[in-house]
Amino acid sequence: MSLLRTIRDTGRVAEAAPPRPAGSPPPAAGELRGSVQVRCVDAGSCNGCEIEIAAAFGPVHDAERYGARLVASPRHADVALVTGPVTRNMAEPLRRTVAAMPRPHLVVAVGDCAVDCGEFAGGHGVEGAVADVVPVDMTVPGCPPEPERIVAALRTVTGR
Repeated sequence: MSLLRTIRDTGRVAEAAPPRPAGSPPPAAGELRGSVQVRCVDAGSCNGCEIEIAAAFGPVHDAERYGARLVASPRHADVALVTGPVTRNMAEPLRRTVAAMPRPHLVVAVGDCAVDCGEFAGGHGVEGAVADVVPVDMTVPGCPPEPERIVAALRTVTGR
């Protein structure tokens, strides 16, 4: 009973948020200020970026406290986090996913492979970078990018 009393009396304890990232928000982000719904799309990655996105939304980095929430359907999403080079089999599903998102929406290419195909450039099954298939509003470079960089990009979108 003592432990429960201590937890109740202490209340919620969290570290202060780091300073906002420098730079101006992307063009359409002004309309998305506040809380955004995020849909992740793996267009052919090695899964390294997905692990870092999971860490960004985990308890340590907690992207949700800045107003970014993961959703399962592109019809509910304001932001698409796209990882990996776009494979030939994923080009059309990626186009359809972005087309299903309500406007205004943003597409964020996460990781070097999404930005410029990275290690997979010139591969037989690779259609191209994300920007070769759908318009990209923001990029998060890195192989894989650190969770802090992913959270910083989402904070730029939410303005928090």
